[in-house]
Amino acid sequence: MYICLCKGVTDTQIRDAVTDGACSMRDLRERLDVASQCGKCGQDCKTIINEYRQSASPGFINAAQFSLA
Repeated sequence: MYICLCKGVTDTQIRDAVTDGACSMRDLRERLDVASQCGKCGQDCKTIINEYRQSASPGFINAAQFSLA
């Protein structure tokens, strides 16, 4: 289903980006350019991010959030 009509971005594309490490709206905007025009898709994008966080196992650590020093 299309989530961002302005950019033609689907929920599958957003889920794939989240699975690949996008963990914030800033990440999704940088990767897919969502919520950069009218902004109506922003809440749906946040919902998808939150659904992914809830479905991830409790011990899940997103590697994109950490870097080795």
